[in-house]
Amino acid sequence: MKVVILAGGMGSRLSEETSLKPKPMVEIGGMPILWHIMKIYAAFGFKEFIVALGYKGNCIKDFFVHYHLRHSDLSVDIKAGKVSLNRVHDEDWKVHLIDTGLTSGTGGRIKLLKKYLKNEPFLMTYGDGVADIDLKALVKCHRNSGKLATLTAVRPPARFGNITVKKQKAVQFSEKPQTAEGWINGGFFVLQPQVLDFIDDEHVMFERAPLEKLSGKGQLGAYLHDGFWQCMDTLRDVNHLNELWDKNQAPWKTWKS
Repeated sequence: MKVVILAGGMGSRLSEETSLKPKPMVEIGGMPILWHIMKIYAAFGFKEFIVALGYKGNCIKDFFVHYHLRHSDLSVDIKAGKVSLNRVHDEDWKVHLIDTGLTSGTGGRIKLLKKYLKNEPFLMTYGDGVADIDLKALVKCHRNSGKLATLTAVRPPARFGNITVKKQKAVQFSEKPQTAEGWINGGFFVLQPQVLDFIDDEHVMFERAPLEKLSGKGQLGAYLHDGFWQCMDTLRDVNHLNELWDKNQAPWKTWKS
């Protein structure tokens, strides 16, 4: 199955970083969060990606065009003008980088990829969230449901730490725990090609009318993921993800180094 990654938004809530680069190129542990997302999928055998570009899309194109040069050891023969790669990253990915416009909605970006999807079921996610999700279990859930779309429901992380107090003593402290109640859309979808018929035009946001219509027709399933999930909306989120990575405590790193 192909993996669609929506990577064209403005990322305005993260303007400290996105004034210079698109949000999916903001780095966690020295690599763009987009790379981390792709590593999550590749660990489960999903290695063909269709990346929907928009805002500062050329930054993403440059990253992949020069991927081997930037992430390998080089030998340069100045006189002959030759460059040899001595240590090459072995990512066996196929990456399609498709311009879907500067102002398209999330649904519109998916619709514009129709010819690349070849009328087949596909995976879809956003270019700003990571999780320790079992993607094989997600696909199985979708297939068993027989529905046109399955989203991953997650418990959002609390913005502040949680303290349990008894008799004026803090008996339990948890920094930024996952909330115990409520579910939200965590991305990580599985979609049948018929879902594109629910998207009217390029300005449509996928999370609004298309998902509402699918839900109303009983065609929207939910895979419950009770593990780690974190989106990257603010500089606080960037710092938190980098801290987890630097401490070797990144739950989403399910692949071998």
